[in-house]
Amino acid sequence: MTGTLGIRLASGDDAALAECYRTYGSLVAAYLRRLVPAQDIEDVRQVVFSEVWRSRHRYDPSRSLEAWLLGIARKRAIDHLRVRVLATVPLDSVSEPRDGDGRETADAFGSRDQIQRALAVLPGPQREAIELAYYGELTQREIAERLDVPLGTVKARTARGLHRLSTMLSPIAA
Repeated sequence: MTGTLGIRLASGDDAALAECYRTYGSLVAAYLRRLVPAQDIEDVRQVVFSEVWRSRHRYDPSRSLEAWLLGIARKRAIDHLRVRVLATVPLDSVSEPRDGDGRETADAFGSRDQIQRALAVLPGPQREAIELAYYGELTQREIAERLDVPLGTVKARTARGLHRLSTMLSPIAA
């Protein structure tokens, strides 16, 4: 089939290009995936097949059609990467970090992650009460109304949850 497809393509058969795309389009895309950014694969593949059509007279049907296509794909991928303009920012325009060298920010993110993991371990009702209070910024009365539970229940859940969090996080603080 490939031999006939190559002969038809080389002779200028319009339907051969469509069949070539159906047959080898995914192979070319998979090959391009190794060479160009994912968001550019489809654009480069279209360029490849338009060149296949423009260069069809140079194809030798006694040779591998697959290899010829991948050769064109490689060249177009290289061309694409050469003309690509990467976003760069001059170092002079970048300001210094406001918080020193960033260690404090990294520590804050680490603590936040540890708190999230500790919250995930709490029983659902305790976690829900704490999250609504701290992340939802609700008062205990508002939490009680939202959850449709007595105010005392919200206070107990919050207190128990905070106590469990303090025991889980105390080794981290030390």
